[in-house]
Amino acid sequence: MEQIILKSPLDMHLHLRDGEILKSVVKYTAQSFSGALVMPNLNPPLLNVDSALAYQKRILEVCDDKSFNPMMSLYLTESLDRAELQKAKERGIRFIKLYPKGATTGSESGVSEVLNTKILEILEIAQELGLVLSIHGESNGFVLEREVEFHIIFAKLAQTFPHLKIIFEHLSDCRSIDLVEKYPNLYATLTLHHISLSLDDVIGGALNPHTFCKPILKTPKDRDALLQLALSAHKKFSFGSDSAPHLQTSKESAKGAAGIFSSPILLPALATLFDAHKRLENLEQFISGNAQRIYGIEEAKKQVVLVKKPMVVPQNIEGIVPLYAGKTLNWSLA
Repeated sequence: MEQIILKSPLDMHLHLRDGEILKSVVKYTAQSFSGALVMPNLNPPLLNVDSALAYQKRILEVCDDKSFNPMMSLYLTESLDRAELQKAKERGIRFIKLYPKGATTGSESGVSEVLNTKILEILEIAQELGLVLSIHGESNGFVLEREVEFHIIFAKLAQTFPHLKIIFEHLSDCRSIDLVEKYPNLYATLTLHHISLSLDDVIGGALNPHTFCKPILKTPKDRDALLQLALSAHKKFSFGSDSAPHLQTSKESAKGAAGIFSSPILLPALATLFDAHKRLENLEQFISGNAQRIYGIEEAKKQVVLVKKPMVVPQNIEGIVPLYAGKTLNWSLA
């Protein structure tokens, strides 16, 4: 049976939630990835080192694979200061996450004005300490233009802090590619759903709340351009799933929570996609090598074996509808 071995896979954008949902979903990432960058937009958000480390402890307590490395991040607000950022670095927390206020789930405590004096002072300290800034890059404008409208912020930050590594999270619009390539300190993550789906998968037929996410899925042109970046393992782009579990009841409610739950099927789905385009040889670089180089992460000992064997994606997992529910993938975890 045909198989591939992936060394030290990394998911550089992950939502694990907390409480019962955390207990239900963490195993899917831990079995497939050596580590993951865990987002801090809980309720309440992770505003300081102590809360981030307490959350990390809760993750590890319910994780069967103790070799799994949940990398923590701090939620950027004006309350962060030099002492807290220094403490973060000393305790192994290297990431801060910027959410524009109101842009997505859990962004209620986010930054109202990114370029204000206090935020710029915090980022100056982050640059000095060698921390990494991850950004949900969207304005509050028209939904299909929000990412492009945020370009001016990315450009200003990249120019102002040339030694600060800045990550354009879950890039979704092909017009953003040139921006990432322009600035040496600007990088991006790509999700499985943005490289394989388009807005048609949300509203092209019957409304599908389980493919509703932020940033919203874009056009087939955008999808195809992003897919080519992934298939070629472009050196400035790494994999970040943005797997974001919501119970089926929350997704199908009147408000329709934003987020796609992909963690149970990520590696089989990526292998199926790369294989279909005859680019399997680039999969490890996309989900491992690029992240190691961009973020300065040491290669872990973990290896994941995939076999070319059909896998039917369940319709429901732990009360959550996963990405590709009911579909058959050509690859499975061994």
